[in-house]
Amino acid sequence: MKAPLLLLTVFLTLSASAADLSVSAYPSIQAALDANPNRMLFVPAGDYPITDKIRIRGERSGLFGPGRIIQQNTEQPIIVIEEAKEAEIRDLTLTRPEGKMETRLEGIVVIRCRDLVLDNVRVIDNRSPAGSISVRESQDCRISRCLVRNYMRLSIDDRTQSKDWGYAFNCTDGTGISVSYSPGCLIEGNRVIEANFVPTPEVKAKYKLGDFVKKNDVKGGIMSQQAWDANYTDAWQQGSGIVVNAPTVTDLTRVIGKHVENAAQGIDLHCDHVIVSGNIVTNAFIGMKAMHGSRHVLITGNQFTRNSLWAIGLMPGAGANAENFDGGSIISNNIISDFGHGDAHWIWGAERSPFKFDTGQQPDDPPLTDVIVTGNIVHSTGKPRYKYAVIIAGGPNTPRGMHFSNNLLHPGTQGVANTELRP
Repeated sequence: MKAPLLLLTVFLTLSASAADLSVSAYPSIQAALDANPNRMLFVPAGDYPITDKIRIRGERSGLFGPGRIIQQNTEQPIIVIEEAKEAEIRDLTLTRPEGKMETRLEGIVVIRCRDLVLDNVRVIDNRSPAGSISVRESQDCRISRCLVRNYMRLSIDDRTQSKDWGYAFNCTDGTGISVSYSPGCLIEGNRVIEANFVPTPEVKAKYKLGDFVKKNDVKGGIMSQQAWDANYTDAWQQGSGIVVNAPTVTDLTRVIGKHVENAAQGIDLHCDHVIVSGNIVTNAFIGMKAMHGSRHVLITGNQFTRNSLWAIGLMPGAGANAENFDGGSIISNNIISDFGHGDAHWIWGAERSPFKFDTGQQPDDPPLTDVIVTGNIVHSTGKPRYKYAVIIAGGPNTPRGMHFSNNLLHPGTQGVANTELRP
């Protein structure tokens, strides 16, 4: 057989095989998956409306292709991948139609999986506090080159069951990518962008954001008296662009090369042995924070621009204790620019700062300990919109073992820092 004829035969054979594994040969995507366990199925271009979640299980199962899956049921997630090994979702678009974008559920939810891959997936208008992409109780998963757009919704944050807070309030809420109880995850090259809710005074007034809708008889233990009496909280932007949860369980995480825009909290970490590198976080009220017992966090080579409350914050929290403490971390070679010039700048007072190292939420939280801060730039053009470039909280649980060197920190209206920065 001549070479061109051989190549044509191979091509036709592969094409026929691909056609056999296309979901278009079945009455539904779910029917195709059920008929082809442990296989990757092609989703051709076009729209695929669904009213029930798509369920993926088994080994090396999954979907790929240019198709768009449209979940028309607000009471269902779009795709659930559960107890699967080496499952993959690639190149698909997942969305919800006009009038059904707000939900309490995920776009993709991953539960008890291993070696999962989500690559070049777009989750659009899945507006939910649950996370457009949510990975739970899984191991060694990879979320790469995905786009999450417009993931926030109006909501009520109910903290009345907590002795720490004791109130409920109107808010915007939503999380782009959520990873919890899942060690060894790589989160790289993703874009998480919110374009629907922008924190303007007009939006706040229209939806009464921050106003209490319920309050217990007794003030929560870590709730400020001023906010309690005012029946209002400034923290009505809830959720995160990316959140990684569950310290001591969620370990060995890499958050690399991401673009996060117009989030409440850009990157929210409660985990150990983390690399946060090469990310851009713009126009978030918090650029990133690590707390609740986050140990050995390496924050290096990131761009934080137009953030409003702080750009980088480390602190204990209610989840910290003597066995689960914060520290042993490095913050190096980051650029913080145009701080205080984001859309949420009007909400916060003079205590805002590009760097914040705090004492924690409860008196018995162990102090943040042993942090190196080196080679960073805080750059301000014009009059700065912050009091100090660095704030280190005082008191009995003040951070300990803080080491500063080779930083270029443009001073705020009252100086570089509220205390001496020791080398």
